[in-house]
Amino acid sequence: MGIVFALLSMLCFAGNIFIIRAAMSRMGADIGFPVVLTVNVAFAALVFAIERQLTHAPLSFNWKAAGWFALSGVVGIYLGRRMLLDAVHLLGPARASVLHTASPVVTLIVAWFFIGERLGLYEVMLMALVMAGLLATQLPPPARTSPALSGDRAAFRHAMVLSLLTVVGFGTGNAIRGVAIRDWNEAALGAVLGSGAALLCQLVFEGRIRGLIEGLRRGENKAIGLYAASGVATVCGTMFSAMAMHRIEIAIATVLTYTTPLVVFPVSALLYRNREALSVRTVAGAAMVLAGIALLAFR
Repeated sequence: MGIVFALLSMLCFAGNIFIIRAAMSRMGADIGFPVVLTVNVAFAALVFAIERQLTHAPLSFNWKAAGWFALSGVVGIYLGRRMLLDAVHLLGPARASVLHTASPVVTLIVAWFFIGERLGLYEVMLMALVMAGLLATQLPPPARTSPALSGDRAAFRHAMVLSLLTVVGFGTGNAIRGVAIRDWNEAALGAVLGSGAALLCQLVFEGRIRGLIEGLRRGENKAIGLYAASGVATVCGTMFSAMAMHRIEIAIATVLTYTTPLVVFPVSALLYRNREALSVRTVAGAAMVLAGIALLAFR
């Protein structure tokens, strides 16, 4: 079931890519991101409440694991997403998306450091196959250069540092969530704590609450609704990912969650007529990813 939960997480994050694309065309992320985080908390709390009603299981609170969940929200959700937005501005969306491909490597290292999780050579090779396939699907043409980097070495160095921090942020956040779920199998409550910590950081460090309220008042209702839908999609992806990490290796769950190009590329070709994105390289990369997933599932 771990593979299934990881792929369900991937589908949630893939759907969010299309939702957030539509939302950002109507309202800026500076207003929309707090909406996403608020819905993250509210929807996960609703799931947790329904879960308690259905199972009637007593809640045994684990303060240490709760702290890990909160930390994963600060590192992976608040800092990771914040740095990714900056990376998209400097590198462009195509190159920024490649950063996700490297994150499972950091997750693997951090999971080994914290809980001693080790993968065999076979699993490492399959992870490498999946990541190579993802890289093949996401690498932009070499001729394209982000306008923000053209002829500016300082901006290039800044982009490289930002890229490294983004990879470390996402990879570490995923590993910390995996450590938490191993000690305390509460995916919904963990999502509440992680998203709540990220929302708190957003409000404390970004401030401008009055500006946020004013922006929401002036904002288009459809845009706010799309950001709310993004909140549901992302928190569902987070919960499914945690459920996968409870059942299979943390790094493997992470790399499967990042196989969103398997959905994004063909759907983009159909919805946006972006057929130039489908090439021999992207099809070969997708085949590598599918082969790696199948071999991981039946190992």
